Amino acid sequence: MNDLAHATYLKQRDRIEHYFDRTAAQTWARLTSTAPVSGVRATVRAGRDRMRSTLLSYLPADLSGLRLLDAGCGTGALSVEAAKRGADVVAIDLSPTLVNLARERTPADIGKGNIEFLSGDMFDPALGEFDVVVGMDSLIHYRPADVVRVLSGFAARTRHSILFSFPPKNMALAAMITVGKLFPRKDRAPFIQPVSYVRLRGLIESAPGLSAFSVGRTQKISSGFYTSQALELVRRP
Repeated sequence: MNDLAHATYLKQRDRIEHYFDRTAAQTWARLTSTAPVSGVRATVRAGRDRMRSTLLSYLPADLSGLRLLDAGCGTGALSVEAAKRGADVVAIDLSPTLVNLARERTPADIGKGNIEFLSGDMFDPALGEFDVVVGMDSLIHYRPADVVRVLSGFAARTRHSILFSFPPKNMALAAMITVGKLFPRKDRAPFIQPVSYVRLRGLIESAPGLSAFSVGRTQKISSGFYTSQALELVRRP
């Protein structure tokens, strides 16, 4: 990233960290548990469960010997499932509160895999190289140009595939965002940044840093107040 783009990314990153680590930590802890929630939040929980299953379905059943980055791991559900398949998982999130909760929720027996939980920036190159990077709903608050820059950074350190989700631009999602703006500012998540699949694909295919990757499978998940689209990028042979 150039200096201006990096500054924009850092500003939004800090807003996201503040929201998930302070404003909404308890809300997300409950949403990602099995505790009863409101009807609206139940649709979000169901949508997130479907998205997690979709992204995991893009991965081999056996991940033994593969190093996987769970970028924006939240409370760790995807990390646990990947570890159960044998992956060596690095699970990182901006929110120390959510990372600590993820540690607490991790079963004693996760099979032959392993999880290292970290609090910090998923974009940090010090994390090293990976076979697979998964970013479930962790890029949805960034501008499309910033998303592509982050993906390009991942690409330089990813041997096989990058799986992520983005908010697809459509009328229904626009209406939900408008409704969300009616809530008090302290209760709002940082605004998501919808982008059409066609535009995002064009940005990806024209990005020099992603030239070694091809756009693969995609699937939109809609569940009440949850709308997100999975996308797979695969390194060319």
